[in-house]
Amino acid sequence: MKKLCFATNNAHKLQEIQAMLGEQFELISLEATGCKEELPETGNTLEANSLQKAQYLFDNYNNINCFADDTGLEVEALNGEPGVYSARYAGAHRSNADNIALLLTNLKDKASRKARFRTVITLILDGVIHQFDGIVEGQIIDELRGEGGFGYDPIFVPDGYEQTFAEMTMEQKASMSHRGRAFQKLVQFLKEI
Repeated sequence: MKKLCFATNNAHKLQEIQAMLGEQFELISLEATGCKEELPETGNTLEANSLQKAQYLFDNYNNINCFADDTGLEVEALNGEPGVYSARYAGAHRSNADNIALLLTNLKDKASRKARFRTVITLILDGVIHQFDGIVEGQIIDELRGEGGFGYDPIFVPDGYEQTFAEMTMEQKASMSHRGRAFQKLVQFLKEI
């Protein structure tokens, strides 16, 4: 069984992906590699950040097979903002509430509310780089709805649904989310090799 490091310490995420992978790979956390530092994220695209995190792990931890992800909200009327800066849209001392408030302010006079969440995963397997993405299209609404999720989930309604991501159960969101779609592509690739 090949070891594969997922650049996270989130136990729930690890279990979820391990269940999807089956027994071909043993999924390990960042902590299990000995990595305690913050992974670099200085790229100006989701692809660059995802690659930078995976490459850092590969280069600094014995050429370990690994993958990392990065996610952003891309709003059409704002030329794709906040995009790669989604987590720190309102500045370095950001909070979800501050990020949402700034986004809604910037959208105030815009007719289009189209947006999409996009996740990019970079896998480095035996030194070879592979990237996978997952996208979910939707709309930004003006009022916050729901208690679940995180980030922009209370103002994002995926196409074909009435509920925001924050109003959905974790299972509902996972079944059609951008992150879920990207991970399905990753898992499919790994099962075929």
